[in-house]
Amino acid sequence: MQLLLPFIKLFKRQWLMMSVGLLLTCTTIIAGIGLLSLSGWFLSATAIAGLTAATALAFNFFTPAGGVRFLSIARTASRYGERLATHEATFKLLTELRVWSWKKLLPLSASNLQGLRQGDMLNRLVADIDTLDHLYLRLLVPMAASLLTVVALYAFLSWFDASLALSLCALLIAAWLILPLVFYRLGRKPGEAVVDSKRRFRVLILDVIQGQAELTLFSANDRYRQKLREAELSLFTSQTAMAHVTGLSQALLIMVNGAAVVMMMYFAGHGVGDSVPPGPLMAMMVFATMATIEMMMPISGAFQHLSGCVLAAKRISEVTEQTPDVVFGQENQLEGTDINLSNIHFGYQADSQVLTGLNLDLPQGSKVALLGATGCGKSSLLSLITREWQPQQGQITLGGRDISEFDEATLRRSMTVVSQRIHLFAGTVRDNLAIALPYVEGQKRRANDEQLTAVLKQVGLEVLLSSKTTTDRGEEVGLDSWIGEGGRQLSGGEQRRIGVARALLRDAPILLLDEPTEGLDKRTEREILRLLFTLAKGKTMLMISHRLTAMAEMDCIHMIQNGQITDSGNHQQLMADSADYQSLYKHLGKEV
Repeated sequence: MQLLLPFIKLFKRQWLMMSVGLLLTCTTIIAGIGLLSLSGWFLSATAIAGLTAATALAFNFFTPAGGVRFLSIARTASRYGERLATHEATFKLLTELRVWSWKKLLPLSASNLQGLRQGDMLNRLVADIDTLDHLYLRLLVPMAASLLTVVALYAFLSWFDASLALSLCALLIAAWLILPLVFYRLGRKPGEAVVDSKRRFRVLILDVIQGQAELTLFSANDRYRQKLREAELSLFTSQTAMAHVTGLSQALLIMVNGAAVVMMMYFAGHGVGDSVPPGPLMAMMVFATMATIEMMMPISGAFQHLSGCVLAAKRISEVTEQTPDVVFGQENQLEGTDINLSNIHFGYQADSQVLTGLNLDLPQGSKVALLGATGCGKSSLLSLITREWQPQQGQITLGGRDISEFDEATLRRSMTVVSQRIHLFAGTVRDNLAIALPYVEGQKRRANDEQLTAVLKQVGLEVLLSSKTTTDRGEEVGLDSWIGEGGRQLSGGEQRRIGVARALLRDAPILLLDEPTEGLDKRTEREILRLLFTLAKGKTMLMISHRLTAMAEMDCIHMIQNGQITDSGNHQQLMADSADYQSLYKHLGKEV
């Protein structure tokens, strides 16, 4: 239960709307009990008054009838208002939870999130947070409303007979205390199973969607579809078990309510207060007892979902309660763009080293290339410079100062990264370019159309300026063209050019290239590199590659193998002195 405390503390930010929702819930229940109680008394009193002409003429039909109408209208209005208030509070709480979770997640580095699959992380941030809305909507509000209603019911019934009111409310309090524990025990395993089976099903669906090309290529679709069917069956089985618990809990509550009705009929039959025989007051007591089922019924669902909420809170806390492995400093002034790596030891696992004692210098304004086979540690080195990971040993300096002294904003402003995989978002061409613009807190990233148009022309994407797409929002032209999820409407070369266009807009003093032309044809590769070299004039540039295209343009080339630099020099020097470089040059067919 302690896992829920951090999330419950967040609820105080929406205390006003939550209080309104609770008040309207109580009003709805009280109006319902009052309506049924008054109706029972009214029908009984009318029947008794009709026994003789004198009592029939003296009986006041209008006041009770008006009370019935008032309570009916009040119950309907309060129920509508309660739905609005509780759901508004729920949506705001979910917003608070998501913002809070993102603020906890953003400082975490790749090492903190190591081992978490994308689907699992998505499920934690979406489905698990959605599950926590049960805390307010199905647990806190029903429990608090039922308790407050019991107090109000005692105050009302004790006006007529204190002993009957005490007997009924004592039974209701006992049910309020005992039954939720029973329901929690019954619903614990099914509730956890529902949350876990939903997680596995969602993760598997995301894996199948993202890996559809590979699954089709390797004829693995049937196998994964079978896994999907098994995960779906597991979800249905857990939901069925939860439905059985729901039915059982509701049956127990109906049984308790029936026992309370029988008890009240027996005690009220001997008289209500000073009324012996009880007459219409007995009907009022019995009908009031019958109406308490509305107050108690939500309790059956409240604690069934508690186990799911606890499991969801545990999964979210596993991420949000981590201490960031990479901690940034406070320095916000960059004195130079030279980069030095000294005696770097790094590995993703404690028993496996990727870089072992690596030393590397990148003088300010130089163009440096790192060459090596896949898995030799090139991209890992780039991750250390961008502080995505932290070396286990050694020092990295930027402008003569330890890189850990700089705050994150300063470090990010100083670097432009063009990776081999360009991340494009479901949006317009304008949106996907604007994210590269410098960010000013409290302001939206803006660029005029002339600037974006010039950049697109510079990278050879004039075709996007004249393209037209038709969406549900109408026809979109040029910068407002929709490029689809992941840039599906663009070719691989066009996606790479979007990445270069972002780099041009970013215009940071350090340019880091992680195999930016991987998978491109020779012509496109040379065009992309030409643009990047134009951008790199006057900047410190580090390019990671396992190909030799444009190596003659580099000031220095480092050969990396087994986590260490084995050879260094420019193209001519390596061609004369390095057997590995000569072999690579011969193997790749003179791509310089």
